[in-house]
Amino acid sequence: MTETLSVSADEKVGGRLIAIVFTAALGGFLFGFDSSIVNGTVEAVRGEFSLGSALLGFVVSGALLGAGLGAWTAGICADRIGRVKTMVIAATILFISSIGAGLAFGVVDLIAWRFLGGVGIGFASVIAPGYIAEVSPAKHRGVLGTMQQMALVIGIFIALLTSALLARVAGGAAEELWFGLPAWRWMLMSAAVPSLIYGILASRLPESPRYLASRGRNDEARTVLREVVGMRDETAIDAKIDAMLQTVKLESRQKFSDLLGGRFGLLPLVWIGIVLSVFQQFVGINVIFYYSTTLWQAVGFQESDSFTISVITAVTNIVATIIAIMLIDKVGRRKLLLFGSVIMVLALGTMAFAFFQATIIDGEPVLEGLWGPVALIAANLFVIGFGMSWGPTVWVLLGEMFPNRIRAYALGVSGAMQWIANFVVSATFPSLADLSLGVAYGLYGFFALLSLVFVYYFIPETNGKQLEAMGEDDPGAAAAVPGAKA
Repeated sequence: MTETLSVSADEKVGGRLIAIVFTAALGGFLFGFDSSIVNGTVEAVRGEFSLGSALLGFVVSGALLGAGLGAWTAGICADRIGRVKTMVIAATILFISSIGAGLAFGVVDLIAWRFLGGVGIGFASVIAPGYIAEVSPAKHRGVLGTMQQMALVIGIFIALLTSALLARVAGGAAEELWFGLPAWRWMLMSAAVPSLIYGILASRLPESPRYLASRGRNDEARTVLREVVGMRDETAIDAKIDAMLQTVKLESRQKFSDLLGGRFGLLPLVWIGIVLSVFQQFVGINVIFYYSTTLWQAVGFQESDSFTISVITAVTNIVATIIAIMLIDKVGRRKLLLFGSVIMVLALGTMAFAFFQATIIDGEPVLEGLWGPVALIAANLFVIGFGMSWGPTVWVLLGEMFPNRIRAYALGVSGAMQWIANFVVSATFPSLADLSLGVAYGLYGFFALLSLVFVYYFIPETNGKQLEAMGEDDPGAAAAVPGAKA
């Protein structure tokens, strides 16, 4: 494909650029695949190592701690050795960790391999969208940037589909598949395949023009702007490089202390970013993608049916993400978040009520009659509500709401808190489920309700607006007003 798809005054989206963006977006695919492949292994791992609920939760969520570390350090690595080399490192880490996890001898080294894989996930989650933004024409950056989110949800789908197929071939996740190894080990090792493909393709990518300019390699930066971004006017190319260098100088002067201020230690706008990130996880979305197979087995569905349900949920997530891409620039960020919160409150409330109706048989809750289908429909409605709003929109908002002088560190803090919140929810779910699934989903529904209130009072509309001025005198002041519509 070599034809030009769209042309602006001096930039175009051609076949080569689309191929480059697609390759970089494979980092998002790995992010989704590697973090969700554990879904189908949960019960088999519990049985293999005789794990209690608390330790099982740590096995599943330990990767998230590694992801927090990876996300925090990926930017430093990318600035020092380049975006492309950082992608290759991420692919290498994920390849090695997936093989190690699949061949783990015990729970300790399984957790260690999962943690290492999480570092790779963190690298991939940060470097892919950053690279895409830096090689994309400004006019088309939003559309091209959504390829990362789309690749992520496709990665989740392929992971769940892979788990379902391997379990079906073996006759169960704990059953022997090939070479004397049970299916759950092959599930974990399956991540090595996309990791290898990503590493090979990423090594062939051109370096980001922004990184090249920051290292004084201006001629190479010009080549990338000309041949990849599609710029033709040499004066415009020189102006673009000058603008990159100014941004690099601004970011080099940033310090963590720039985030400090206000009554609660940090600037109000930074707190808003942190709370937004925490709410994105505290509604319990990743419980669906990490534990859904176990969840449906726990309430009476057969293992094969549970795998199928998980795959259907992943497809639902893809559809919801497509809806978000279509609406985010038309409806606006704030309205999308409010609408999504309402759907999540209703869906999670219905799930909690359904699970409270479960009958205890041989010590296990079972949904009888219509309650099983009701819970299933509510779970997919929850995924739709999240996928079309809080999933992609939070990251868009975080990228828009911070002024340049604090953006790098503010995004780092918000992103790290998102991983920590993800870890807390994922690690505590098995213990909450032992207490009551109704209590677990009731708690997530409560946080969904709080997210609705929070958005209404504290989140401004950023669609099509420059918010730099809002952060110059008192960052966050414009946002921290009831019914903020800045």
